[in-house]
Amino acid sequence: MTREYLKNATLTARSGASDVSDIVQGILNDIEVGGDAKALEYATKFDKYEGSVLLSDAEIQAAIAAVPEKLKRDIEFSHGNVKRFAEAQKASMTDIAVEVVPGMTAGQKMIPVDAAGCYVPGGRYSHIASAIMTVTTAKVAGCKHIVACSPPRPGVGVAPAIVYAAHICGADKIMAMGGVQGVAAMTFGLFGLPKANILVGPGNQFVAEAKRILFGRVGIDMIAGPTDSLILADASADPMVVATDLVGQAEHGYNSPVWLVTDNRALAEEVMRLVPVLIVDLPEVNRENAAAAWRDYAEVILCSDRVEMAATSDDYAPEHLTVMAEDLDWWLDRLTCYGSLFLGEETTVAFGDKASGTNHVLPTSRAATYTGGLSVHKYMKIVTWQRSTADAMKPIAQATARISRLEGMEAHARTADIRLAKFFPGENFDLTAED
Repeated sequence: MTREYLKNATLTARSGASDVSDIVQGILNDIEVGGDAKALEYATKFDKYEGSVLLSDAEIQAAIAAVPEKLKRDIEFSHGNVKRFAEAQKASMTDIAVEVVPGMTAGQKMIPVDAAGCYVPGGRYSHIASAIMTVTTAKVAGCKHIVACSPPRPGVGVAPAIVYAAHICGADKIMAMGGVQGVAAMTFGLFGLPKANILVGPGNQFVAEAKRILFGRVGIDMIAGPTDSLILADASADPMVVATDLVGQAEHGYNSPVWLVTDNRALAEEVMRLVPVLIVDLPEVNRENAAAAWRDYAEVILCSDRVEMAATSDDYAPEHLTVMAEDLDWWLDRLTCYGSLFLGEETTVAFGDKASGTNHVLPTSRAATYTGGLSVHKYMKIVTWQRSTADAMKPIAQATARISRLEGMEAHARTADIRLAKFFPGENFDLTAED
């Protein structure tokens, strides 16, 4: 494959990450031993907040009263779309039963986890949409207890709009605690909460590392790195729209990669001219993030044709993938590695991030090669069961006994032997492994 890099990244998401494992492990150990008191100590240190950890009904209502009515309507609109999509996802999952041999029925059953912990970032930006995405899907899945956890701001607490979103989406408790201490509190069941069975939601590198360390004793949605986005564009694309979308994702953070893959040199060059112009016009924090991301992590790749463009995209396996090219059906059929796909300039990543219905908690750092994003499915356990008549069990027991003996697992074999002896007394069976 021949790729011409018109702009090459000097850094990658991995090279920009620092090793925080020892710090996070130490905090988790301290909180597991010290419980509520130690979690509060870290909250005072890192969150610089000494208000209520679990918001009371009165505090929730006070926060709701502070949210403008127009914003409430927008949150409700987004919640409705995410809920409808999640309900459709759940409807695609069914309990099944199949008669594998006459008289032997095997099945699967879908069971939601009991307790979900939903982390909602609230540092640099107030991620209202993350509350909608994580809490709504947990509620639709049927989780019995849902905690929404978000970093409070000194003297303010959790952003009122996050409180409102978590509340209307179905959170049973809203926790004002951020970072590793918030993740630990949900995992260990502090402050009277049930221990979380699954932790979901985006967060900074400390939150991501805490989830990685805790995975196994608790389920997680994924281990997320910096958000990344790729645009596939041909000569039919509007350079201004392409450039605007690249900048829109670069503002996430200084280490958020954005990539343009195209087969049209003129388009690529115009986009590279426009992006710095658009960045300069952003508010200060957004401008600094987008400028650093474009300078250090962005790439512009020129390919020979759309086949090579698609192969390049699959190799990068982006979290967000936008196609601005002719014959959208071809791209939908061809592309295989992405977290979420946006076809045509009538849609954009920000729609999926905020309000269109699909989930915005998605795989980063090429994890889209093996997993999708957060969905109702992540909160569900697929368990199996079986039931049999004696006649149906007969050939299964014989095969089990012989396979078990060939493996050297005699006790396994005897669990089959005893059933054959009980249900078919007097009948002789060849239960040895040899011919």
